[in-house]
Amino acid sequence: MKSLPILMFLCVAACSTYPLEGRAKDEDSSMDLVQQYLENYYNLAKDATQFVRRKDSSPVVKKIQEMQKFFKLEVTGKLDSDTLEVMRKPRCGVPDVGHFSTFPGSPKWGKTHLTYRIVNYTRDLPKNAVDSTIKKALKVWEEVTPLTFSRIYEGEADIMISFAVREHGDFSPFDGPGRVLAHAYAPGPGINGDAHFDDDERWTEDKTGTNLFLVAAHELGHSLGLFHSTNAEALMYPLYNPLTDLARFRLSQDDVNGIQSLYGPPPVSPDEPVVPTEPILPTPETPGMCDPALSFDAVSTLRGEVLFFKDRHFWRKSLQTLSPGFHLISEFWPSLPSSIDAALEVVSKDTVFIFKGNQFWAIRGNEVQVGYPRALYTLGFPSTIRKIDAAISDKEKKKTYFFVEDKYWRFDERRQSLEPGFPRQIADDFPGVDPKVDAVFEAFGFFYFFHGSSQFEFDPNAKRVTRILKSNSWFNC
Repeated sequence: MKSLPILMFLCVAACSTYPLEGRAKDEDSSMDLVQQYLENYYNLAKDATQFVRRKDSSPVVKKIQEMQKFFKLEVTGKLDSDTLEVMRKPRCGVPDVGHFSTFPGSPKWGKTHLTYRIVNYTRDLPKNAVDSTIKKALKVWEEVTPLTFSRIYEGEADIMISFAVREHGDFSPFDGPGRVLAHAYAPGPGINGDAHFDDDERWTEDKTGTNLFLVAAHELGHSLGLFHSTNAEALMYPLYNPLTDLARFRLSQDDVNGIQSLYGPPPVSPDEPVVPTEPILPTPETPGMCDPALSFDAVSTLRGEVLFFKDRHFWRKSLQTLSPGFHLISEFWPSLPSSIDAALEVVSKDTVFIFKGNQFWAIRGNEVQVGYPRALYTLGFPSTIRKIDAAISDKEKKKTYFFVEDKYWRFDERRQSLEPGFPRQIADDFPGVDPKVDAVFEAFGFFYFFHGSSQFEFDPNAKRVTRILKSNSWFNC
């Protein structure tokens, strides 16, 4: 099994034929397909716009070789007919680069009884057919694990199942009939665990259209924490297979091994309830604001104030006042997590973005915006990035900087994409700053970097550290 990024799309790349006089157009179309395929599934940099015209482009050759190795083709690095044929096959739209059978960090549900809700229905099938198909798809996983599922009809379920078209509020719009079929999210709160199906497809109970059972069973595997398998017999194989014998369908051993690595086998006695146990973690004690050892989880501006986050709390400081206020995060934003990783304000959007693990939230004032949390990879990060250490928005240049370990990425706020040529080393572009950044924010034209109990005042124009301060120097201690 291979591990892949969190969002699950099932894509169908349509094969097309052109008249002989359109040969040049056909070649251009094929090259566009190849570029899009390698960008979407093998993390090819999106700035490689001329790669299809350069037969000696080594980064592209390496990506083609990765793809050929994944699908067990002859590894030539060339766009031979077998490689192009695979690229045109129906498939899941998740990248084929990753680790092993589960998502990075192996996220899973911390309980064995899960709820699901069918939010709405496709126009292609009777409601009772959709109900029974979803139940059957869940049963596939229930039979080989301790998991059980029950349906609810209102409120928030662990797994929310819906049919939608085009843009539907999760940064991943569907694209009409014949390409993206569905996508799903890994276990977790909010949108995580949910499965969305493109209602522009023709959903069927048989194989005359797109078989809802096969797609749903695959997507629900993602909702439970599985990535893709390189085993062509597995349900979690990236390519959609309409030739599957529905009457004799059963999970491959590869699928069983993957899901049982997360949840274990089913209990020996069905009458004996399985009670998951989780360690009880001590509540972290937040140091006083004048403690010389005080460090911060994240720092961000918000409408002229500065927020200093620590554990379950934050200090709220106006640059015009001497003493900060001290609050619980949950007082202002009940749905936000504690011990966040990073925070930044994008002034032009009047929005603060909060990061924890592989998710981020958007807040405006005291309201968390609808449609969040969202996955980090929706910003363009590779699947290997599981958390952000610190982040800052440069409102003048319309750039956002994301710091991860000893490197940083730069995000173009106008184009809404990560810039090419990154990541870069923090030490190269921010000399004098500790390369492990806990938090950062901007004030008076300076960047203030935090590491432990130390703070580095950095002049971004002169490219040098001008002062080293205590982290809590803003509190007038």
